[in-house]
Amino acid sequence: MKKINVGLVGFGTIGAGVADILLKKREEWKKTLDIDINLKKIADLDIETDRGVNVPKELLTTNYKEIVDDPEIEIVIELVGGYDFAKKLILESIEMGKNIVTANKALLAVYGKEIFDKAIEKKVDIYYDAAVAGGIPIIKVVKEAMLANNIEKIFGIINGTCNYILTTMKNEGLSFEEALKKAQELGFAEADPTFDIDGIDSAHKLTILASLVYWREVKMEDFITEGIRKITSLDVKFAEELGYTVKLLAIARDREDGIELRVHPTLIPSKSTLASILYEFNAVMIKGNFVDELLLKGKGAGRYPTASAVVSDVIDIARNIINNSVGRVPPYHRGGELKRILPREEIITQYYLRFSSLDKPGVLAKITNILGDVGISIKAVIQKDGELKDGEYVPVVILTHKTKEGIMLKALEKFKELVGDIIESEPQILRVEEDL
Repeated sequence: MKKINVGLVGFGTIGAGVADILLKKREEWKKTLDIDINLKKIADLDIETDRGVNVPKELLTTNYKEIVDDPEIEIVIELVGGYDFAKKLILESIEMGKNIVTANKALLAVYGKEIFDKAIEKKVDIYYDAAVAGGIPIIKVVKEAMLANNIEKIFGIINGTCNYILTTMKNEGLSFEEALKKAQELGFAEADPTFDIDGIDSAHKLTILASLVYWREVKMEDFITEGIRKITSLDVKFAEELGYTVKLLAIARDREDGIELRVHPTLIPSKSTLASILYEFNAVMIKGNFVDELLLKGKGAGRYPTASAVVSDVIDIARNIINNSVGRVPPYHRGGELKRILPREEIITQYYLRFSSLDKPGVLAKITNILGDVGISIKAVIQKDGELKDGEYVPVVILTHKTKEGIMLKALEKFKELVGDIIESEPQILRVEEDL
């Protein structure tokens, strides 16, 4: 039986979960997998804090070089997060001929191609299933299981913090600020939640997914990224009245004229499956031309869901090593038809517009005339006639039919001219997706 030695760098929440699984399952895997996966060393700057995991003290070190320079260690797990040190660690390990497992979505979104190319050059594996959607094996699905298909679209709820906040706003009637505070108190949101609530975390994950799915390098600056800070209780209520639920979606769509990528709050039909994904859960819906629709749901974060994905990657690499098949599944796809990524102006979708307008005759006509002048047709209107009056102003909500974002941007420029006249401020604008 071959022993595969593993080194773990990063002994925080996820790292402790990984260590716990590796130590507890070692004997079982010897029998079931015929592999001895041995956690040989754990490196972290803090090796004194109790992580709630029973780890032999001789495994712990503050010097990551004890892992990188150990010729017996064949797999290095990087769980430190961030950019500079994590990149240095991974590249040094690859240079030493070690295989890599990482959950570092931010690093791979920015430096993925450089790291992957180095792994291919040095003929080592780098696996990163835990980088997107935690315990949901979405990377493995798109890298392997979906290769027979052209992936027509992806809709992903891939940030548990935002999904928890939006679910709480809807189900408990809380404001954004109240829901965020509750999420922080329960540990679903960080003390500084910027990456989550501004959509950056979801954009990192979409960058990785889209690069795999569309066989090309994708960068975050290639597409729109919007978060949920601007969502109000009014928007949640109006969406519900119109038959929709607000979700932060990562969207990829393969169109004839290019690839549409975006991350933003989205109104989706309340009867849709994705609308039923609640609180901290994640879900990814994929449509392939042969398999049609697949839906994967699970916990996208947390110690053990993410650790489970990390350990699964370790086992895959261990199997590759034993069978002399390292590199069997490349870290990313290369070649194929490189479609262009569509600019923002060419996005096609429906829109939700909420105005705070003067409560007097003729106001709605002026607003709808602007939409008509630029060629946007209206699907529905809600005007509360003073029911929700805020001083002189009342909310007016308009739902449009599909149009190009470039046309909507022209309408928004015209609406600016009405600010201080018949509307209090520029309208709240959210996108709407029906074809889930």
